[in-house]
Amino acid sequence: MRRRSLLIAVPAGLVTLAGCGDDKKSDSSKASDSASPSAPATSAAPPPKIVDGPLPAISAGAKFGEKPTVAKGSGDPSKNLAVKTVIAGAGKSVAENDYIQAHYLGQVWDTAKVFDNSYDRKTPLLIQLAQGSIIDGWRYALAGKKVGSRVMFSVPPTWGYGKEGNSQAGIKGTDTLVFVADIQDTFNASSSAKGTDTPQNDADLPKVGTNTDGKAPSIDIPKKDAPTKLVANYVIEGDGDEVAAKDTVLVQYKGVFWDNGKEFDSTYGRKALTSFGLQQVVKGWGQGLTGKKVGSRVLIVVPPKLGYGDNPPAGSGIKKDSVLVFTVDILAKM
Repeated sequence: MRRRSLLIAVPAGLVTLAGCGDDKKSDSSKASDSASPSAPATSAAPPPKIVDGPLPAISAGAKFGEKPTVAKGSGDPSKNLAVKTVIAGAGKSVAENDYIQAHYLGQVWDTAKVFDNSYDRKTPLLIQLAQGSIIDGWRYALAGKKVGSRVMFSVPPTWGYGKEGNSQAGIKGTDTLVFVADIQDTFNASSSAKGTDTPQNDADLPKVGTNTDGKAPSIDIPKKDAPTKLVANYVIEGDGDEVAAKDTVLVQYKGVFWDNGKEFDSTYGRKALTSFGLQQVVKGWGQGLTGKKVGSRVLIVVPPKLGYGDNPPAGSGIKKDSVLVFTVDILAKM
């Protein structure tokens, strides 16, 4: 199995429910099989005092985005959270509850044993800086830092894996951990697609708004019969990597009914992004987003056989055999 670096809880939102009697869960819903900054079972420590050091030296890989080599800790580590901005970025500031995309390396202070790094996987971490999603040391160390920054920090057990440690990674309950994180991007409820507008010339299909101000785009349904096959068209074409069927994506989305244009689900309304594996969602989403580029806005029209068919979620307001229309902004993938 591909090594994973984070814990993704099953997100809110109707599209993440199996729609066609398929109870299989995607890889993103499984427990992590590598050490990571994922949150332990409980995370209720008081906020730490943040200090400048001590912190070990970076002896190689000193550039942003390069895998660093970090020396063994010298002497006793701080009992507080030691944080240093090694390279100051000039991008957006990270706030708590944002999703961040970052490469990172983690090792044990006393031994310099590297227990995990994303550089070798060539896939950055994508995780929310929220209590219960990530260890508290990350939440407090990275909040306020800017995209493009390299941040080094040491995390005592209190704000790491606690007294239980992480036996799978060889982390004891007394170990202080050292992390280097290269912050590549940050996303929040105001994030939108970025790219080039694509002509929407088919009068038989809905027209989607192209605003990129973080507000929900409009969806205008034509007075036509709904298509019987899946539609998945660019509204805004991004220039990022293509999404594969096994990927986890971070999105903004809005869903309406074809027959009356009424909204039934939206991340914009909740003011909260959502992430999921493409094997977790209704088949129309999984098929429609596969092959699309990160940064894009995509119109997806889902016929009943690729949506909820005759078994819609209870309490959703979705009727049997409904044709569903979505606008989806693909913000990031992992």
